[in-house]
Amino acid sequence: MSTVFQPATDRTAAAPEPRAPWRDWLALTLLMFPVLLVAVDNTALTFALPAIARSLDATGVELLWIVDSYPLVLAGLLVAMGSLGDRIGRRRLLLVGSTGFAAVSAVTAFAPGAEWLIAGRAGLGFFGAMLMPSTLSLIRNIFPEPNRRRLAVAIWAAGFSGGAALGPILGGWLVEHLWWGAVLLVAVPIILPLLALGPALIPESCDPKPGPVDVPSIVLSLLAMVPAVYGIKILATHGPEPEALAAIGVGLLMGYAFVRRQRRLAASPATAPLLDLSLFGNPVFSTAITANVLALFSYNGFILFLAQHLQLLEGQSPSESGLAMVPALAATVVAGLLAVPLVRKVRPGFVVAGGLLLSATGYALVAGGDHGAGPGMLLAALLVLCLGVGAAETISNDLILGAVPAAKSGAAAAISETGYEIGSLLGTAILGSILTASYQRNLRLPADVAGAGPGAAHQAGETLAGATELARSLPAPLAEAVTAAARTAFDSGVHITATIALVLMAGAAVLAAVVLRKVPRAA
Repeated sequence: MSTVFQPATDRTAAAPEPRAPWRDWLALTLLMFPVLLVAVDNTALTFALPAIARSLDATGVELLWIVDSYPLVLAGLLVAMGSLGDRIGRRRLLLVGSTGFAAVSAVTAFAPGAEWLIAGRAGLGFFGAMLMPSTLSLIRNIFPEPNRRRLAVAIWAAGFSGGAALGPILGGWLVEHLWWGAVLLVAVPIILPLLALGPALIPESCDPKPGPVDVPSIVLSLLAMVPAVYGIKILATHGPEPEALAAIGVGLLMGYAFVRRQRRLAASPATAPLLDLSLFGNPVFSTAITANVLALFSYNGFILFLAQHLQLLEGQSPSESGLAMVPALAATVVAGLLAVPLVRKVRPGFVVAGGLLLSATGYALVAGGDHGAGPGMLLAALLVLCLGVGAAETISNDLILGAVPAAKSGAAAAISETGYEIGSLLGTAILGSILTASYQRNLRLPADVAGAGPGAAHQAGETLAGATELARSLPAPLAEAVTAAARTAFDSGVHITATIALVLMAGAAVLAAVVLRKVPRAA
């Protein structure tokens, strides 16, 4: 027997009534505020961690959970919240999520201890899961005409990329001039325009025949996603430890149970699944989701080793390295906007494939390039990669929304957002684990390092950060030798991971070109 509760009955039709175009674009402007908020929050907190550690006397484990509690809850609830928006109304869910996100941010900014901050970040993950699927699904319903929708999706993606670029700069400034809580408190003024004007300017939309919400399915989706995401994070940090493998195994088992339940509910006329698995039977939808996952895989994997290279080998501060990446992030925005008119001349599948090939080209520059001549080559490779990600991600998101009925856009948007999370995590976990293993296998420290103590040598052999920390405590000639050895070992890992990513991106480009080749050009 399914445990369900009935959605609200005062619903609108799935297709919005005709409106003045200026109202649609104003509604899109309001939708950019939660997009900007989530993007800034994802990257800004990193720069507040040292101040949080000092202010709250947080341990290393507590700092880890301050960072991880948000994405764990967010990833676990995306599918449930997307489907819930289809049932109770996407604007309603967006306003509830925005109100909750702003309120929890304001309270968490004044957290008296690390435990409160961890709880607050989990609360932000709960309300954050309501935001991104709601914004994307509302765009699908506000802009039913494909060309206008495609431009709206490009603007949506540009807002997310712009927020990601702004996060490190804004976070660093706020911590330097105010205090760490200001990084969270900034959510309140960002969200106020949406709360004030959204009810009047954003049209409500939902599934006209949604069926009840299945609570056990929500629980199963949480039990599938949270352990899997946690396991991937542990895998990225510590390698294939039993804890990581066990968590991933539990997630996969619960995922299997979730899929079986959705199929059983779909087979009965008296019940409705939380997630319509038939969406994956559409090859355009499935391939576009795959393209999204791999685009984020390539981007986050690249950022993983580039940030280490800039800060640990080039000696840049976190703020300096963040600023160095801004041109590439701006290229993501430009590529997404340019892809919109391009699909009027080139089939969308080939634009997605071309974007993935550009990402592959970025990795090819890294795989075959010299990393010892300064950061210029790596930053140029990131620029090429971001051009590809921007184009592929914008068009694949539009294909995802266009491949499903408007009534199911919340579920489709939630799947797309889940793909974002999974792609980001896999890029960090898989490429990060390979990079670390290669570094450890290829590091050859000078024999004189033994005099610094076995602990120091062991730490240097674990990570690039450990080696650079050891070098600071050694005399100049020996420090240079340690740094050179660490650079050589790290670069060997970068070449290997870049080659793997190159092959994956090239394969994804071929897949997109073959499967999506029949999707017609925009009119």
